[in-house]
Amino acid sequence: MTPKTPMSRMTGVTGMTRRTRPRPNGLRQSPRAGIEGDGKKPVRGPQGGPSLRPRGTVEPQYQHCLDVQKETGFARFGYMSNQMWHEDPKKILFNLARYKFVAKMLKGRQAVLEVGCGDAFFSRMVRQEVGALTAVDIDGIFVDDANAHQDPRWPITCFVHDLVERPVPGVFDGAYSLDVLEHIDPRDERRFLGHLVASLAPTGVLVIGTPSLESQRHASPISKAGHVNCKTQQQLETLLGSFFHNVFSFSMNDEVVHTGFAAMAHYLFAVCCTPRSVPVGGSRCLARNRA
Repeated sequence: MTPKTPMSRMTGVTGMTRRTRPRPNGLRQSPRAGIEGDGKKPVRGPQGGPSLRPRGTVEPQYQHCLDVQKETGFARFGYMSNQMWHEDPKKILFNLARYKFVAKMLKGRQAVLEVGCGDAFFSRMVRQEVGALTAVDIDGIFVDDANAHQDPRWPITCFVHDLVERPVPGVFDGAYSLDVLEHIDPRDERRFLGHLVASLAPTGVLVIGTPSLESQRHASPISKAGHVNCKTQQQLETLLGSFFHNVFSFSMNDEVVHTGFAAMAHYLFAVCCTPRSVPVGGSRCLARNRA
Protein backbone atom coordinates (compact mmCIF):
# COMPACT_ATOMS: atom_id res chain seq x y z
CA MET A 1 0.00 0.00 0.00
CA THR A 2 1.47 3.32 -1.09
CA PRO A 3 1.86 5.74 1.83
CA LYS A 4 0.06 9.09 1.50
CA THR A 5 2.21 12.12 0.78
CA PRO A 6 2.09 14.70 3.59
CA MET A 7 0.21 17.87 2.60
CA SER A 8 3.20 19.99 3.56
CA ARG A 9 5.27 18.28 0.86
CA MET A 10 2.51 18.88 -1.72
CA THR A 11 2.45 22.61 -1.08
CA GLY A 12 6.14 23.04 -0.47
CA VAL A 13 5.39 25.19 2.56
CA THR A 14 5.70 23.73 6.03
CA GLY A 15 2.51 23.99 8.07
CA MET A 16 0.40 25.30 5.15
CA THR A 17 -2.23 23.42 3.19
CA ARG A 18 -4.18 24.02 0.02
CA ARG A 19 -7.43 24.21 2.01
CA THR A 20 -8.48 27.75 2.82
CA ARG A 21 -8.14 28.38 6.52
CA PRO A 22 -11.52 28.84 8.22
CA ARG A 23 -12.54 32.40 8.97
CA PRO A 24 -14.48 33.55 12.03
CA ASN A 25 -18.18 32.63 11.75
CA GLY A 26 -17.33 30.13 9.04
CA LEU A 27 -16.39 32.79 6.43
CA ARG A 28 -13.54 32.26 3.98
CA GLN A 29 -10.91 34.85 3.17
CA SER A 30 -12.03 36.89 0.17
CA PRO A 31 -9.32 37.91 -2.31
CA ARG A 32 -10.31 41.55 -1.68
CA ALA A 33 -11.07 41.36 2.03
CA GLY A 34 -8.97 43.76 4.07
CA ILE A 35 -8.01 45.81 1.02
CA GLU A 36 -8.67 49.53 0.66
CA GLY A 37 -10.27 51.13 -2.40
CA ASP A 38 -6.90 51.42 -4.18
CA GLY A 39 -6.46 47.65 -3.88
CA LYS A 40 -3.00 47.97 -2.33
CA LYS A 41 -3.00 49.14 1.25
CA PRO A 42 -4.42 46.62 3.74
CA VAL A 43 -6.98 47.72 6.29
CA ARG A 44 -6.00 46.53 9.76
CA GLY A 45 -8.42 45.05 12.26
CA PRO A 46 -8.47 45.58 16.04
CA GLN A 47 -5.55 43.18 16.66
CA GLY A 48 -3.56 44.40 13.68
CA GLY A 49 -4.77 41.65 11.37
CA PRO A 50 -6.77 42.09 8.17
CA SER A 51 -10.20 43.65 8.70
CA LEU A 52 -13.32 41.69 7.76
CA ARG A 53 -14.91 44.96 6.58
CA PRO A 54 -13.12 46.49 3.57
CA ARG A 55 -13.51 50.19 2.85
CA GLY A 56 -14.41 49.36 -0.73
CA THR A 57 -17.02 46.78 -1.76
CA VAL A 58 -15.80 43.23 -2.34
CA GLU A 59 -17.14 43.29 -5.91
CA PRO A 60 -16.14 46.63 -7.49
CA GLN A 61 -19.39 47.13 -9.44
CA TYR A 62 -21.27 47.55 -6.15
CA GLN A 63 -19.13 50.53 -5.18
CA HIS A 64 -21.69 52.55 -7.17
CA CYS A 65 -24.22 51.88 -4.39
CA LEU A 66 -21.96 53.70 -1.94
CA ASP A 67 -21.31 56.48 -4.42
CA VAL A 68 -25.04 57.15 -4.91
CA GLN A 69 -25.62 57.26 -1.16
CA LYS A 70 -22.73 59.65 -0.70
CA GLU A 71 -24.08 61.91 -3.42
CA THR A 72 -27.82 61.87 -2.58
CA GLY A 73 -28.11 60.45 0.94
CA PHE A 74 -30.57 57.73 1.88
CA ALA A 75 -34.09 57.86 0.44
CA ARG A 76 -37.00 58.06 2.89
CA PHE A 77 -40.59 56.90 3.02
CA GLY A 78 -43.52 59.29 3.15
CA TYR A 79 -46.14 59.26 5.89
CA MET A 80 -48.29 56.52 4.32
CA SER A 81 -45.49 54.32 3.01
CA ASN A 82 -43.68 54.62 6.34
CA GLN A 83 -46.76 53.33 8.18
CA MET A 84 -47.01 50.39 5.76
CA TRP A 85 -43.33 49.48 6.19
CA HIS A 86 -43.56 49.52 9.97
CA GLU A 87 -46.90 47.76 10.43
CA ASP A 88 -47.37 45.52 7.36
CA PRO A 89 -44.30 45.49 5.05
CA LYS A 90 -45.94 43.35 2.37
CA LYS A 91 -48.25 46.26 1.54
CA ILE A 92 -45.24 48.00 0.06
CA LEU A 93 -44.97 45.14 -2.44
CA PHE A 94 -48.69 45.22 -3.23
CA ASN A 95 -48.63 48.95 -3.91
CA LEU A 96 -45.48 48.74 -6.01
CA ALA A 97 -47.18 46.06 -8.11
CA ARG A 98 -50.26 48.26 -8.61
CA TYR A 99 -48.17 51.23 -9.67
CA LYS A 100 -46.09 49.08 -11.98
CA PHE A 101 -49.28 47.92 -13.72
CA VAL A 102 -50.32 51.54 -14.19
CA ALA A 103 -46.84 52.49 -15.42
CA LYS A 104 -46.95 49.81 -18.12
CA MET A 105 -50.51 50.71 -19.17
CA LEU A 106 -49.60 54.40 -19.55
CA LYS A 107 -46.04 53.95 -20.85
CA GLY A 108 -45.11 56.60 -23.39
CA ARG A 109 -47.90 59.04 -22.46
CA GLN A 110 -46.66 62.61 -22.38
CA ALA A 111 -48.88 64.21 -19.74
CA VAL A 112 -50.34 62.01 -17.01
CA LEU A 113 -52.58 62.88 -14.05
CA GLU A 114 -52.70 60.99 -10.75
CA VAL A 115 -55.74 61.59 -8.54
CA GLY A 116 -55.18 60.63 -4.91
CA CYS A 117 -51.38 60.50 -4.74
CA GLY A 118 -51.09 60.43 -0.93
CA ASP A 119 -47.41 60.92 -0.06
CA ALA A 120 -46.49 60.16 -3.73
CA PHE A 121 -43.85 57.63 -2.67
CA PHE A 122 -44.98 55.12 -5.31
CA SER A 123 -45.68 57.72 -8.01
CA ARG A 124 -42.06 57.65 -9.16
CA MET A 125 -42.69 54.27 -10.82
CA VAL A 126 -45.19 55.92 -13.17
CA ARG A 127 -43.02 59.01 -13.62
CA GLN A 128 -40.25 56.74 -14.90
CA GLU A 129 -42.39 55.69 -17.87
CA VAL A 130 -44.14 58.94 -18.86
CA GLY A 131 -43.17 62.39 -20.06
CA ALA A 132 -44.62 64.39 -17.17
CA LEU A 133 -46.70 63.58 -14.10
CA THR A 134 -49.14 65.81 -12.21
CA ALA A 135 -50.30 64.37 -8.88
CA VAL A 136 -53.11 65.74 -6.71
CA ASP A 137 -54.63 64.85 -3.36
CA ILE A 138 -57.22 66.43 -1.05
CA ASP A 139 -54.96 66.20 2.01
CA GLY A 140 -52.39 68.97 2.26
CA ILE A 141 -50.36 67.13 4.91
CA PHE A 142 -49.43 64.39 2.45
CA VAL A 143 -48.92 66.81 -0.44
CA ASP A 144 -46.57 68.97 1.66
CA ASP A 145 -44.58 65.87 2.61
CA ALA A 146 -44.37 64.79 -1.03
CA ASN A 147 -43.14 68.20 -2.15
CA ALA A 148 -40.64 68.46 0.70
CA HIS A 149 -38.84 65.35 -0.51
CA GLN A 150 -38.97 65.71 -4.28
CA ASP A 151 -36.09 64.24 -6.26
CA PRO A 152 -35.03 66.58 -9.10
CA ARG A 153 -34.29 63.59 -11.30
CA TRP A 154 -37.95 62.48 -11.04
CA PRO A 155 -39.92 65.76 -10.95
CA ILE A 156 -43.64 65.52 -10.12
CA THR A 157 -46.01 68.47 -10.05
CA CYS A 158 -47.92 67.88 -6.82
CA PHE A 159 -50.66 70.05 -5.31
CA VAL A 160 -53.89 69.97 -3.32
CA HIS A 161 -57.07 69.54 -5.36
CA ASP A 162 -60.59 68.18 -4.76
CA LEU A 163 -61.81 66.55 -7.95
CA VAL A 164 -65.38 66.38 -6.66
CA GLU A 165 -65.43 70.18 -6.78
CA ARG A 166 -63.87 70.78 -10.22
CA PRO A 167 -61.60 69.25 -12.89
CA VAL A 168 -57.82 69.57 -12.70
CA PRO A 169 -56.66 72.36 -15.04
CA GLY A 170 -54.97 71.15 -18.20
CA VAL A 171 -55.37 68.33 -20.70
CA PHE A 172 -53.88 64.89 -20.06
CA ASP A 173 -53.41 61.92 -22.37
CA GLY A 174 -53.36 59.54 -19.42
CA ALA A 175 -54.78 59.46 -15.89
CA TYR A 176 -55.06 57.05 -13.01
CA SER A 177 -56.60 56.87 -9.57
CA LEU A 178 -55.75 54.06 -7.16
CA ASP A 179 -57.54 53.41 -3.87
CA VAL A 180 -59.67 56.54 -4.18
CA LEU A 181 -63.07 55.63 -5.66
CA GLU A 182 -63.99 53.55 -2.60
CA HIS A 183 -63.60 56.73 -0.50
CA ILE A 184 -65.98 58.79 -2.68
CA ASP A 185 -69.55 59.08 -1.47
CA PRO A 186 -71.79 57.26 -3.99
CA ARG A 187 -73.76 60.50 -4.39
CA ASP A 188 -70.58 62.19 -5.65
CA GLU A 189 -69.07 59.43 -7.78
CA ARG A 190 -70.49 60.65 -11.10
CA ARG A 191 -69.30 64.18 -10.48
CA PHE A 192 -65.87 62.84 -9.49
CA LEU A 193 -65.55 60.70 -12.62
CA GLY A 194 -67.07 63.37 -14.85
CA HIS A 195 -64.46 65.87 -13.76
CA LEU A 196 -61.76 63.28 -14.30
CA VAL A 197 -63.00 62.63 -17.84
CA ALA A 198 -63.12 66.38 -18.47
CA SER A 199 -59.35 66.53 -17.97
CA LEU A 200 -58.67 63.78 -20.53
CA ALA A 201 -57.81 64.28 -24.17
CA PRO A 202 -60.07 62.45 -26.69
CA THR A 203 -57.42 59.72 -26.97
CA GLY A 204 -56.79 59.67 -23.23
CA VAL A 205 -56.59 56.49 -21.15
CA LEU A 206 -57.80 56.18 -17.56
CA VAL A 207 -56.80 53.44 -15.10
CA ILE A 208 -58.95 52.96 -12.00
CA GLY A 209 -57.91 50.66 -9.13
CA THR A 210 -60.05 49.85 -6.12
CA PRO A 211 -60.59 47.06 -3.58
CA SER A 212 -63.41 44.71 -4.51
CA LEU A 213 -66.62 44.61 -2.53
CA GLU A 214 -66.03 40.92 -1.84
CA SER A 215 -62.67 41.66 -0.22
CA GLN A 216 -64.13 43.81 2.53
CA ARG A 217 -65.04 40.88 4.76
CA HIS A 218 -61.28 40.28 5.10
CA ALA A 219 -60.18 43.92 5.33
CA SER A 220 -58.59 45.36 8.47
CA PRO A 221 -60.49 47.94 10.53
CA ILE A 222 -58.15 50.74 9.42
CA SER A 223 -58.77 49.81 5.77
CA LYS A 224 -62.52 49.66 6.20
CA ALA A 225 -62.72 53.00 7.99
CA GLY A 226 -62.99 55.12 4.85
CA HIS A 227 -64.38 52.56 2.43
CA VAL A 228 -67.89 53.78 1.66
CA ASN A 229 -68.13 52.86 -2.01
CA CYS A 230 -66.59 49.46 -2.83
CA LYS A 231 -67.98 47.66 -5.86
CA THR A 232 -68.07 44.31 -7.59
CA GLN A 233 -66.34 44.09 -10.94
CA GLN A 234 -69.69 44.21 -12.76
CA GLN A 235 -70.77 47.31 -10.84
CA LEU A 236 -67.45 49.00 -11.62
CA GLU A 237 -67.73 48.14 -15.33
CA THR A 238 -71.28 49.51 -15.48
CA LEU A 239 -70.32 52.78 -13.82
CA LEU A 240 -67.23 53.37 -15.95
CA GLY A 241 -69.02 52.21 -19.09
CA SER A 242 -71.27 55.24 -18.81
CA PHE A 243 -68.19 57.47 -19.17
CA PHE A 244 -66.12 55.44 -21.68
CA HIS A 245 -66.90 53.45 -24.78
CA ASN A 246 -64.32 50.81 -23.81
CA VAL A 247 -63.62 49.37 -20.37
CA PHE A 248 -61.15 46.49 -19.89
CA SER A 249 -61.30 44.73 -16.52
CA PHE A 250 -58.55 42.98 -14.57
CA SER A 251 -58.39 41.33 -11.17
CA MET A 252 -55.60 41.31 -8.61
CA ASN A 253 -54.66 39.17 -5.64
CA ASP A 254 -51.67 40.29 -3.61
CA GLU A 255 -49.11 41.39 -6.21
CA VAL A 256 -50.51 39.33 -9.11
CA VAL A 257 -52.71 40.91 -11.79
CA HIS A 258 -54.87 38.45 -13.73
CA THR A 259 -58.15 37.95 -15.60
CA GLY A 260 -59.48 35.27 -13.29
CA PHE A 261 -62.75 34.92 -11.38
CA ALA A 262 -63.54 38.46 -10.21
CA ALA A 263 -65.55 37.41 -7.15
CA MET A 264 -62.38 35.92 -5.68
CA ALA A 265 -60.26 38.98 -6.42
CA HIS A 266 -59.10 41.26 -3.63
CA TYR A 267 -58.51 44.20 -5.95
CA LEU A 268 -60.00 45.41 -9.25
CA PHE A 269 -58.45 47.30 -12.16
CA ALA A 270 -60.28 48.94 -15.04
CA VAL A 271 -58.48 50.36 -18.07
CA CYS A 272 -60.78 52.82 -19.85
CA CYS A 273 -60.43 54.53 -23.23
CA THR A 274 -62.48 56.54 -25.74
CA PRO A 275 -64.30 58.93 -23.40
CA ARG A 276 -67.98 59.67 -23.87
CA SER A 277 -69.56 63.09 -23.36
CA VAL A 278 -71.93 62.86 -20.41
CA PRO A 279 -73.91 65.36 -18.32
CA VAL A 280 -72.40 66.02 -14.90
CA GLY A 281 -73.78 68.49 -12.36
CA GLY A 282 -75.99 70.32 -14.86
CA SER A 283 -73.33 70.71 -17.56
CA ARG A 284 -71.78 68.39 -20.09
CA CYS A 285 -68.18 67.22 -19.65
CA LEU A 286 -66.84 67.15 -23.18
CA ALA A 287 -63.30 65.87 -23.23
CA ARG A 288 -62.90 66.61 -26.95
CA ASN A 289 -63.69 70.31 -26.42
CA ARG A 290 -60.72 70.66 -24.07
CA ALA A 291 -58.12 69.34 -26.49
